[in-house]
Amino acid sequence: MHRGKIVFPTVVAALCILSAAHAVSQSPIPPARAKDHVGERVVVCGQVASTHFAARSRGTPTFINLDKSYPNQIFTIVVWGSDRPKFGDPEQMYRDKRLCVTGKVSMYRGTPEIAAYEPSQIKTE
Repeated sequence: MHRGKIVFPTVVAALCILSAAHAVSQSPIPPARAKDHVGERVVVCGQVASTHFAARSRGTPTFINLDKSYPNQIFTIVVWGSDRPKFGDPEQMYRDKRLCVTGKVSMYRGTPEIAAYEPSQIKTE
C-alpha cells in the first residue's frame, strides 16, 4: 500500500524533469515559424533586423525584430521597461546580431513575440 505513495510522486517528478529537459533541448525554429507555436515554449533564432526603445509608450518596451524590420516584422522580442535595467541597452547591444531567444510565444496584433524577462533568455550566436 505504501509503495504506491512512493512511486506516484517519483513518476511525476521524472515527467517534470523530462518535460523541462525537452523544452530546453528542442531544436531552434526560425522567426517565420513562430506563429505556428503560439502558447508553446520554444527557441527562436534569427538575425536582428531592427530595434526600438519606445521610451514614451506605456510599459516602456524595447522591441527587437528578427529577420524583418518594423513595420514588416515577422517576430519580435519584447523587453519591458521594468526588466530593462537587467539588459542594459538592449536596442544597442543586440543590434545587427544573430540571436536566439527562449520563451513562450504569444501574438500581438498579428505578430508572434516572446517577452524576455531575463538576459539569460537571449543568446547571441
